[in-house]
Amino acid sequence: MRLASLPIATLLFTSALAACGGGTTDPAVEPKSTVAVIGDVPYGTSPTDDAEFKANPAFITAMNADADLSAVLHVGDIHSGKEYCTEAYDRAIAAQWSAFKVPLVYTPGDNEWADCHKVKQGGGSYVAGAISLLKDAAGNLLSYVGGDPVANLQLVRSIFFATPGKTSGAAMDVHSQANEFDTAYPADAAYVENVWWMKSKVLFVTLNVPGGSNNDTDVWYGAPTASAAQTLEVANRSAANQRWLAAAFKAAAANGAIGVVIQLQADMWDLDGVFTNDAAGHSHLYGYKPLVDQIATSTTSFGKPVLLFNGDSHTYRTDNPLKAGSACVIEPSSGAAAVACSATTVPATAGNGKFDPYENQPYGYSVPNFRRIVVHGSTTPLEYLKLTIDPAANADNGTEAFGPFSWKRVKPL
Repeated sequence: MRLASLPIATLLFTSALAACGGGTTDPAVEPKSTVAVIGDVPYGTSPTDDAEFKANPAFITAMNADADLSAVLHVGDIHSGKEYCTEAYDRAIAAQWSAFKVPLVYTPGDNEWADCHKVKQGGGSYVAGAISLLKDAAGNLLSYVGGDPVANLQLVRSIFFATPGKTSGAAMDVHSQANEFDTAYPADAAYVENVWWMKSKVLFVTLNVPGGSNNDTDVWYGAPTASAAQTLEVANRSAANQRWLAAAFKAAAANGAIGVVIQLQADMWDLDGVFTNDAAGHSHLYGYKPLVDQIATSTTSFGKPVLLFNGDSHTYRTDNPLKAGSACVIEPSSGAAAVACSATTVPATAGNGKFDPYENQPYGYSVPNFRRIVVHGSTTPLEYLKLTIDPAANADNGTEAFGPFSWKRVKPL
């Protein structure tokens, strides 16, 4: 019998809890743990800029030298939107990641699959009624399968998620949607990248939510309308994500979790395009609304701290976009110390200068037990966020700590 067909109680941690980072069931004696969070790294400014790629091994070595770390989380984008999508590059990143001495939990970003169709990434464009794919002087396609997003996602899965239920780096057992999908929706078995596990009584869950493209609804290759393949991709993945998130919150409640950490790539509150707040999908935010609604509802029902990590917009920021006027800090320039968010400190590249991300999606949310952190990325200095989970802590919802969580930025190089 498939694990996916068993009752939910059977899917909960038993002896596997220790293997996935869990331990005793008493929060008072559950040990602290610390993880690093990174994203949008390494980045290049052009197809030939490999400076950050070459610096990545030293960055990995620096994290390996941090004896506190028990895992590293990567929130997606393993290259920039100005670099080509190639199998050779993906395998080179996998080779670099093999040096991690702790488990690496990775969720894909848009640049390594959803946006590979774009001209800047070596894909192609819609010309004279047909898609014209970019090629080099020898006639070879610049990007894998001409930048086809579905093919590139499959490539990412084959390289970074070759064994369902195992992480990169020092392999750790995790619960994968590929193994524990709802049998009523067999297509969900494809989402090997969606996982959950527990550490220090906190449940961590990853979701494949690409940023920069309104949940992959920017029409591929700039064609007049979305293809059937694109429409199916968005529908299937969005539904699988929502079912996986629901399963994760159920598991959190059943296991007595004291908090939940959501890991995804998209900045679902970043005004990187025109925002009209309507169902026609004219913004780069509306495509995320069903998931944001679910996060808000699930967090409210859970009633304990929920922390969300995303990349995508690259600028370190911590706020609560589900409650208006919540405390917010941001780095006003790359690598700078975070300061209080204001109309002058928020860069135009981070929400078009908006102070309160709640204003970007004003749908009446009021969720006090939520906080999100945008991970610094894409520019030097390379840094990681050091997240400590202390089951005995219960901090107010602030910009440096919340519930069992506390965090600080580390610039090791």
